[in-house]
Amino acid sequence: MSASSDPGSPAGASVTPVVTRFAPSPTGYLHIGGARTALFNLLFARHHGGKFLLRIEDTDRARSTQPAIDAILDGMRWLGLDWDGDETYQFARADRHAAVAREMVEKGAAYRCYLTPDELAQMREEAAAAKKPLRIRSPWRDRTPNDPNAPHVIRLKAPTEGATTIHDRVQGEVTVQNAEIDDLVLLRSDGTPTYMLAVVVDDHDMGVTHVIRGDDHLNNAFRQLPIYRAMGWPEPVYAHIPLIHGSDGAKLSKRHGALGVDAYRDEMGLLPEAVDNYLLRLGWGHGDDEIISRDQAIEWFDLAGVGKSPSRFDLKKLENINGHYIREADDARLADLVAARLPSPIDDSQRDLLRRTMPFLKPRAANLNELATASTFLFAVRPLAIDADAAPLLTGDAPALLSQLHTALDALDGWDTESLENAVRQVAEGAGVKLGQVAQPLRVALTGKRTSPGIFDVLAVLGRDESLGRIADAMAA
Repeated sequence: MSASSDPGSPAGASVTPVVTRFAPSPTGYLHIGGARTALFNLLFARHHGGKFLLRIEDTDRARSTQPAIDAILDGMRWLGLDWDGDETYQFARADRHAAVAREMVEKGAAYRCYLTPDELAQMREEAAAAKKPLRIRSPWRDRTPNDPNAPHVIRLKAPTEGATTIHDRVQGEVTVQNAEIDDLVLLRSDGTPTYMLAVVVDDHDMGVTHVIRGDDHLNNAFRQLPIYRAMGWPEPVYAHIPLIHGSDGAKLSKRHGALGVDAYRDEMGLLPEAVDNYLLRLGWGHGDDEIISRDQAIEWFDLAGVGKSPSRFDLKKLENINGHYIREADDARLADLVAARLPSPIDDSQRDLLRRTMPFLKPRAANLNELATASTFLFAVRPLAIDADAAPLLTGDAPALLSQLHTALDALDGWDTESLENAVRQVAEGAGVKLGQVAQPLRVALTGKRTSPGIFDVLAVLGRDESLGRIADAMAA
């Protein structure tokens, strides 16, 4: 980062290199909202020449799993969300978290609380009866001395008067009365740290300067700031991004297409650059630009471009963007990706055939699954299985027309698309029918389907022997 003020800090403030982080909990897959948060953090850091870090918040030992960790790392690598250095695991830092809690007690910023479970239950009942949220102000807050060996938790001594204001880079100025902030638990009775404490300690120790996360964490910021202030640590710049909603405005769910990132790759056949591009535009904008490369995104990204309203997830738009990237993709890369989706393995010569066919296949495809389906005719075993909806096109005058096509094509000296098109057109003219009346049964004979790439391209890629053989099979069927 250049020697200027820290983004989001007051003008003239001392320079601090930008450090962002993504901190998922490994209790499930990397979902689409998490991927967008990671992308925004990555782009902001790269735009300012800073670092993007990854922290796995695995303190929930009952729900955190290695398969979930693997899925998160795999999903991030697939999307090109490359973090700097090694990932940090929060659970491994529990001793450090606990040490900070004890230091806060020594500073008078936290206290040992000996409230029993029954006393806490009574507080909850009283709050519920009064129809008020539970705000714990323990009677142990100002009691001294107390016994460190008796069962207790360590609570934050939250401010009780005045208000706390956060100058959020997305939400603007947000103020909460300190009376609304309770004395949250920092260290449980078994000595394990809570999420609120661990996040602050880790962000500080990792040098995080900008906390960019979903706005469902905005309330947490007001509970975490007193920890920073108690320890005398620099406060991060906050940017809380509105959540993603479904196309109907409701909270995003699986019925809207809110799947794990791996499902967009494995089940839906999307390209990572398309998902990245769509997520970038889901809540952030740069004029009317829709197709934005990673390099452009790094150059243009800023938090000022993030909207305050929830964005709406539109699966159809995502598929349209993916279609664009399919058309732009390298043919050899697509052939490799499609080969993995075919029902049977293919050899090198077949893979080369698939590559050579890509220019004809990809203009019609919105995803890799459609490419795989469209390419199966290349490797079909004769006689071809004919789709039920295509079979009627081989009846009536079709056998006679196919016979004439077989003769005309067999007589060709060359097998290029121009020669093939001339031959097919001459057969149609000679039979006194439109080109489509010849092309349709020919398409079914060659592919077994009603739709395919251009019929002259199909003839060209299949080659003379295979094309004539398939036409002959259809004539005899």
